[in-house]
Amino acid sequence: MEWVAVAIAIGMVFMSEIVNTAIEYLCDFIKPEYDQSIKVIKDLAAGAVLFSAAAALVIGILVFVL
Repeated sequence: MEWVAVAIAIGMVFMSEIVNTAIEYLCDFIKPEYDQSIKVIKDLAAGAVLFSAAAALVIGILVFVL
């Protein structure tokens, strides 16, 4: 079960990064010039990637260290 948790964590990080990239491309397509609202959207998507990476780190520590 521990390896399943690690595999899910890795998949979660990859999925969130793919969604983040899709959001960034979509925002750039819709509004190529700088816009504060688009910046906030991109920052939130990047924050979701950071959160998923932090969760994966916790899972990795729980499995491999403890």
